Amino acid sequence: MIKRLFFTAAMMLTASTGMAGTIANGVWSPSGCGSEPVVPVIDPSSVETYNQSVKAINDWQQKANAYNGCVIKEANADNALIANAANDEQARLKASMEKLQAETTAAKDKLDKK
Repeated sequence: MIKRLFFTAAMMLTASTGMAGTIANGVWSPSGCGSEPVVPVIDPSSVETYNQSVKAINDWQQKANAYNGCVIKEANADNALIANAANDEQARLKASMEKLQAETTAAKDKLDKK
């Protein structure tokens, strides 16, 4: 019981400090990356507006790369958290099954000796 309580507390601490994403209606989204940068529009009406568009694209690419890096980091953190939690839960359940099997076998052996 204490082990499970410790595990739950550790998971909550990891989730609160890891800036993990959220799932709503079956769709995962990052929670600590801010808004996805809006893709700029190219304005070819003049050389000046085209140059401004290119500058906006360059700025967007930097922001998009930072956003993408954040998304990857959160997704990887969530994947690791889920995998670790599932592995720990499976190990706990397996240990319970093995303990119950051993107790059942011991009880059967005891009854067979009577």
